[in-house]
Amino acid sequence: MNIAITKMHGAGNDFIVVDDRFLLFPISDSRFVEKICTRRTGIGSDGVLLIQPSTTADLKMRFINPDGYEVQMCGNGARCFARRAFELGAAPSPMVIETAAGLIRADIQEDQVQLTLTDPMNWRMGLDIGLTRLVDFVNTGVPHVVVRVDDLETLDLQTSGRSIRCHDLFSPDGTNVNFIKVEIDGSLSIRTYERGVEAETLACGTGATAAAVIAARQGWVELPVAVHCAGGYDLIINSGSGGTILSGGAVTVFEGEIEYGNRV
Repeated sequence: MNIAITKMHGAGNDFIVVDDRFLLFPISDSRFVEKICTRRTGIGSDGVLLIQPSTTADLKMRFINPDGYEVQMCGNGARCFARRAFELGAAPSPMVIETAAGLIRADIQEDQVQLTLTDPMNWRMGLDIGLTRLVDFVNTGVPHVVVRVDDLETLDLQTSGRSIRCHDLFSPDGTNVNFIKVEIDGSLSIRTYERGVEAETLACGTGATAAAVIAARQGWVELPVAVHCAGGYDLIINSGSGGTILSGGAVTVFEGEIEYGNRV
């Protein structure tokens, strides 16, 4: 079986997007997902996005991490999902997308895609996990810890991120970890260790959202705020009447086919 794919990225966060409206993708084959997401020997991506039918919204988004496990939500992924669904004629703009984290709204605006996310929840501020400073936690569709630092460039993100991601306080599922710096102009710079990728990604939409809403609650910034991601792209986080708004680009890199069968 050949599977048509679209490689996309949102702020440097890259994905394999599949039109799975006939529900043919082998979602239970975690080894296949791991293989195609692996860089150098596969296509390489931060996860697989499936465009599926929904009974409660225009479409349903399912997101599988590179480790083969499905998670509830991905902000940059949802923007790429929306762009591709609109291009396919599978959904209008604006559209409502069903996710495991709830219903979200997407609006295609020229080169930008604007998402209205579910409300942040499970706020846990001022947690002591043995660092030199306290950290904050919020769920913006998936769990995120936010750590304010003075220097992002010299940070050993792999070591620090991994230790927080696996901390007992966030067991059994763990958490994503975002290190942020508040810039002089009131914007944020961010580096993110993503659960499921188990490494730094060039951007994380739900992580940028978590960073922005926590920084705003702490009084460090005001919304709307620009979040400068590691890949060199900016995401804009704002508050709206329908929820928290995440805006940024969603770009097609290439289209192709992958074979599922004897070579897997």
